[in-house]
Amino acid sequence: MATRFRTLQGGRGQSNKNNETYFDYSLLFTVLFLIGFGLMMIYSSSSYRANLDYEDSAYFLKKQLQAALLGIAGMVVVSRIPYHFWEKLAVPAYFASMALIPLVLTPLGYSSHGARRWIRILGFSLQPAEVAKLGMVIFLACLVCKMGKRIRTMKGFYALLIPPGIIAVMVWKITQNMSSAIIILGIAVLMIFVASPDYKRFVIMALLGSAGAALIVFAIVKIANSPELTEKLGFRGLRILAWLNPEAYADGKGFQTLQALYAIGSGGIFGKGLGESIQKLGFLPEAQNDMIFSIICEELGLFGAIAVILLFLLLIWRCMIIANNAPDLFGALLVVGVMGHLAIQVILNIAVCTSVIPNTGISLPFISYGGSSVVFLLIEIGIVLNVGRSIRLKDI
Repeated sequence: MATRFRTLQGGRGQSNKNNETYFDYSLLFTVLFLIGFGLMMIYSSSSYRANLDYEDSAYFLKKQLQAALLGIAGMVVVSRIPYHFWEKLAVPAYFASMALIPLVLTPLGYSSHGARRWIRILGFSLQPAEVAKLGMVIFLACLVCKMGKRIRTMKGFYALLIPPGIIAVMVWKITQNMSSAIIILGIAVLMIFVASPDYKRFVIMALLGSAGAALIVFAIVKIANSPELTEKLGFRGLRILAWLNPEAYADGKGFQTLQALYAIGSGGIFGKGLGESIQKLGFLPEAQNDMIFSIICEELGLFGAIAVILLFLLLIWRCMIIANNAPDLFGALLVVGVMGHLAIQVILNIAVCTSVIPNTGISLPFISYGGSSVVFLLIEIGIVLNVGRSIRLKDI
């Protein structure tokens, strides 16, 4: 793939009036459809709770619609900005991301659902972890291009892992957001994997990571046999225990997982019908957020769930097409970073809802409720569209 990128280098996407350029309408329409579908599902899953808490059944819908419109405006603007403009801002974007994270501990920060992960600036709520994901993608793409062949060496490989590692640790320790830290590291590893011709080290990393995760789960299970030690596990350890045996923790950490599984199982093949969910009526916590895929399964059934997954596969495939035909390595890595962000987040969210992995706070891109997430995801799509604009049809 590195060879493919080098053969397309040249001109940094400079336009020629005599050359017809490319625009991916499939990508754009898929994103807009997911946004519209997400607004519909947010209203369906949150209207009951919103009416109880705010006396307005469309409360969450209105807030998400505002964020979606802001994000679409940002996507349109960013799609018109030459993507090499972001190369000049790579270092400031990275350090700005680092500077925003500690602000959650200042008076600008505030807590929601027991977690202090947001800041309020000029009346707008912002999750620094979302800014960090975009800033890290831009910075790492620039760093890989500047290092060139040095990324093939072990020293260069570890040097590339340091910047995203710093951001991930800050997100994890300061905001207590391990899921976002995992996503940041996952995006970085994918970008380096695409740029590096040596795949052996990634196989070793995958084996060591799998072994480490298995050892952690094994140790927690052993500790669970001792009531005195179980109390010292902390909330993450208890989440793993609840994942392994949710029925034993049905009144605590396993409650949300069980309710999500009830929702998925009760939906059947074609679902109960749009708006007919039972679990959203106060049974399933965060039905409009992390667990919205469970409501999709309940209301639209297996058919609706597969349709949503196919839409995300189409989105990822269109990103792959643009990355593979990008004019240069920097553009390709930007698209790979965005593609990795989408893919990892979709996989983890669905895995949590179906209890394949322990419960953690990860939203479903473009569908789950969350202003910061949808705004920055749409900005990332704007960057992808601009890279696509730089492709000349004669080069495809």
